Amino acid sequence: MSKLSPENKFFDLSDYGRLPAQLFAKALLKTPFTPVHVTCLFLVAGVIAIYFMLQQQYVLAGLFLVIKSIIDAADGELARLRNKPSYIGRYLDSVFDLILNFAILFTINYLTKGELWMMIVAFIALQLQGTVFNYYYTILRNNLAGGDTTSRVEEKYFPKALHGENQQLVNILFIVYTICYGGFDRIILLFDGNAKKLKKIPNWFMTFVSIYGLGFQLLLIAIMLILGLIDYIIPFFIAYSIFIILLIGIRKIILKNT
Repeated sequence: MSKLSPENKFFDLSDYGRLPAQLFAKALLKTPFTPVHVTCLFLVAGVIAIYFMLQQQYVLAGLFLVIKSIIDAADGELARLRNKPSYIGRYLDSVFDLILNFAILFTINYLTKGELWMMIVAFIALQLQGTVFNYYYTILRNNLAGGDTTSRVEEKYFPKALHGENQQLVNILFIVYTICYGGFDRIILLFDGNAKKLKKIPNWFMTFVSIYGLGFQLLLIAIMLILGLIDYIIPFFIAYSIFIILLIGIRKIILKNT
């Protein structure tokens, strides 16, 4: 199953790794590798990127950030090819993303000898930006026919484990996920909770929102590393949050009747 029905697919700036991810997933289709194995692999790719940062080999670090994004897309592709959606994979993917995001920014802050409080603010900003993208994207997937509904607009209750999953493990990962992301979810719901009622979101709006997709965020970090702009990464992502106000304003003013 595709994440979106054909008429609702949009140009996703954060999804540049989809084609190689699909090829990678197809190569794994008849192997013992599971989507969770692929999720663990993107964690390894992220750790390698951090290693190269510490070695100040920024081109290789940027390359592995892009590779991480490609592998990150491949776990879901493999699950869809096998028609085996998974709450375990969904929550594990998100938790690993958060851990890597924090580790990447912490490493950048260490290398640039920056202030810890600025790194924390940048991490919160980065996560909130990603939450904005995931919020509208999940609404699009949930409210329109033909989409993948493993992700939920509001994670309020324990999901029922899907076929082949262990309910206790699903419950544990749900708790970990809500601890990691619950605060960010509540913030976006506070500012634009009415968006849940939307039955249509224009493709142009979703393309704009995709500037906050994790793949695009990591691509920006990779480019800045390669260009020798590591000192500007943390302040950049703090300032980059300004578009959140613009996006929510556009949604409320222009898309309020869709």
